[in-house]
Order: sequence, then structure tokens, then C-alpha cells
Amino acid sequence: MNKIPKISFRQINKLAIPAIISGIAEPLLSITDTAIVGYIDLNPTQALAAVGIAGSFISAIVWILAQTRSAISAIIAQYYGADNLKDIQQLPAQIIAINVALSFVIYGLTVFFIQNIFELYNASGLILEQSVSYYKIRAIGLPFTLFVFSVFGVFRGLQNTFWPMIISIIGASLNIVLDFILVFGIEDYIPALQVEGAAWASVIAQGVMTIMALILLLTKTPFSLKLNFPFHPEIKRLLSLSLNLIVRALSLNLALYLANAYATKYGANFIAAQTIAFQIWLFFAFFIDGYASVGSIMSGKFLGQKNYSQIWKLSRQLNVYTFVVSIFLGSMCFIWYKDIGLLFSQDTEVLSLFYSIFWIVIIMQPFNAVAFVFDGIFKGLAEAVILRNTLLASTFLGFIPALLLGDHFDLKLYAIWIAFFVWMLLRGGILVVIFNKRFSPKPLT
Repeated sequence: MNKIPKISFRQINKLAIPAIISGIAEPLLSITDTAIVGYIDLNPTQALAAVGIAGSFISAIVWILAQTRSAISAIIAQYYGADNLKDIQQLPAQIIAINVALSFVIYGLTVFFIQNIFELYNASGLILEQSVSYYKIRAIGLPFTLFVFSVFGVFRGLQNTFWPMIISIIGASLNIVLDFILVFGIEDYIPALQVEGAAWASVIAQGVMTIMALILLLTKTPFSLKLNFPFHPEIKRLLSLSLNLIVRALSLNLALYLANAYATKYGANFIAAQTIAFQIWLFFAFFIDGYASVGSIMSGKFLGQKNYSQIWKLSRQLNVYTFVVSIFLGSMCFIWYKDIGLLFSQDTEVLSLFYSIFWIVIIMQPFNAVAFVFDGIFKGLAEAVILRNTLLASTFLGFIPALLLGDHFDLKLYAIWIAFFVWMLLRGGILVVIFNKRFSPKPLT
């Protein structure tokens, strides 16, 4: 049996490190908003809760609509691996146009019903008022975000994570600066806009990222934004992949919605603590997802080359790397356990609740790493049905029963994070079993 050539550490990290930096930029926007509004002078706990609820809903919309990023990345990677990009010249422009048009529709539909939507999160009073205010501004950036995510999908398909990284760094840096300026204001020049200032900071940063993504798409890729009809034949497969991934994302976001709804039901301090814990969990997820992105990028290329042995080798190496990264990040969190909470709030009750469950968030990380790596690989293989069914099973047979059982025993935030732990164990475990059956090298007989 021929030895499978090793994919070099340098080769993987050339893609992974820019993908990590690019990936953490999106949760960094929300983390910055969360950290800064937690320090405003007037009603900081309510402001923190409001940003957590509205930010969670916006993330849900973005994750659902952005599934075409994974789909287009997988298809472009396969054509790239087969050295046949000329056959999909018009495809990126068509799917980007569909994405942006859909984001305008979603914005128009949600903005009129947003108060009713946030009432479903059990938000009321000042928390509800500020959630609505934050959303109506922040959601203006939805078309910008969907455009940028689509362009990132094109670059990833071309095995390029460098330019998405540059866009993300500039966008995140600008957002942080604007957060301080617009939330707290500049005396005699700019009024303190508080929660609304955080929303405007994100919108402006997303607008700048959109302009950069447009320029780089036109100058650094073989594609243009000129719309040609009829639709490319691959549009049908791309939309089918996207639809299955959207169903998957809906299932994922059902779990996130339930977590926030139950935390809000327990009280303002609980949803504030939940917001901090979830933002850190999300930061970890996007950090580790940098290596999962390599799985998506490279497995798609290897599939186009029909190089199945390399797909197997890739999975082994990525699991080792992400395990080490997750242990390192977790160790840092244990070392600065108390300090991390103080970055977000000075409310002793909020911090006490956060510290009581933060250890669960930390010990989940190695298990999350496995789930994210195989998520990425299956996305690269365009196996959206498997990903859809895995998330449906994990949510309805794992997360929801665990949450309801924990709530029944009045475990409150413990119930939410135990449910998340069960959820991730099922997500990773199911994909590992399926992948091993399909790609595990067969012994010689």
C-alpha cells in the first residue's frame, strides 16, 4: 500500500491562520459591542441583555442566509481542483445577487415585526425597547454582511484566505474604534449614543468591508459581478446545497433561540451572564473554525481531484491541530477566569452567574473542535444532507430534551450549558461515525 503523503503543517496554517483571523472578526464585533455597552453609565445590565438578544437574532439571520458561502466555496473548490474555473465564470455574480436581494427582503420583513419577535425571547420593558432600537439600526448592515460573506466564499474556493483576513482585520479594528466613539461620545463633538452607537459602529464597519470586498473580488479573482442569464446549471445544485444548509442553520438557531429565551425568562442578570458566556463560546467557535475552514477548502479541492486518501489524512491532522488549539485556549481561560468576566461587566450578580457556568464553556472546547472540523470537511464535500440531518438529530434528540429536563429541575444556566454540551457531543459523534465508514482506509487482505 502506498504511503499517503503528509499535508505539511505550513500548508495547513497558510490557510488556517488567515481564516482564523477572518473568522473571529464577526464575533469580535459582537464581543466588542457586548463588552462596551456593559460599561455604560445608565442601566448597563439591561443594555447588555438587549445587545445579547438582538445580536443573537442578527447572528441567526446571518448564519441562515450565509449558508450559500459554504455552498459556493465547495463548488468553486471542486472546479479549482479539477482546473476548470472557466466553466463557472458567471456563477459567483448570480449567487451574490440572489444573496443580497434576499437580505433586503429579510430586513423588510423583520423590521416591522421585530418587537413581536423579541417578545418571543421573553424580553420586556427597557430590555425590549433597547433590543428593538439596536436591531433596527444594526440590521441595515445585513446586505453588506451577506455580500462580504459571499465574496469570502469565492476566495475560500480559490484556496485563498489572505484577502478575507485583510478585510476582516480592517473591519473589526474600525468597529472597535467607532464603538468607543459612538457609545461614549466625544464631549462637545459627538453625543453618547449608548446602545444605538454600538449598532451604528457595526453598520459603518460592515459598509467599509463591503467596499473592500467588492474591489478585491474584481481585482484578485477571475470573476466579475456582471450578471449574465440564463442561470448557470450549477445554480440548481448550489441552491439545493444552500437549502439543506439553511434547514441545518434553522435547527442550529432554534437551539440558540431557546437558550436565550430561557435565560431571559430567568431574569435580566441571567440573560446578561448568558450573553457573556455565549459571546466567548462564539469566539472559540470561530477561532477553531479557521482550521475547519481548511477542511472545507482542501477537501473540496481533493474531491475535485478524486484524491480520497488525502481527505482522510487531512481529517487526522486537523483534529490534532484543533485539539491542541482548544486545550491552549481553555487553559488561558482558566488562568484568567475572573479577569475575563470583568472585561464585560462589573455587576457582581451577573459575574457570579457567569463564573458559575464558565467552566462548562471551557471544557466543551475539545469536543467542539471535533464537531467543527468534520462540519468543515463535509461542507467541502458538499454533503449538505448529512449535515442537515446531523443538526436536526442533535437539536431535537439532544439539546431540547436536555434543556427541558434541566429546566424541570430548576438548573437555570446549568440547564442551558449542559444542553449545549450534549448538543456538541452528538454533532461531532455522528459525523465521526459517518466519515470513518466512508473514508477510513481499508486494510489489505
